[in-house]
Amino acid sequence: MILESALLDVRPGQEEAFLAAFGTARELIAVQRGFRGLELRRCLDEGLGSRFLLQVEWETLADHTEGFRRSPEYLRWRELLHHFYDPFPAVEHYGEPVLTAPPAAAEG
Repeated sequence: MILESALLDVRPGQEEAFLAAFGTARELIAVQRGFRGLELRRCLDEGLGSRFLLQVEWETLADHTEGFRRSPEYLRWRELLHHFYDPFPAVEHYGEPVLTAPPAAAEG
């Protein structure tokens, strides 16, 4: 499994329009080969309410970089979303976890 990660800095005042557009764009990515799911989270830190964290799970790196990014759906994705970003986000890909930690056992 590959985890795609991007910090999305949306132009202030455009957050709700971005979320509406993302609702449409989500359907474009969900039909892609190798797509396993996504999460979009809004930053809670003071002054960063226009920042979102996007994490997308793919079966392989090529499913994202060669499959989705070369698809007709990606062209529509770009039209819907890319004009909201300032600056344009860096997208990174991560492999399997190299370290994990379970929650501490509850005392009882």
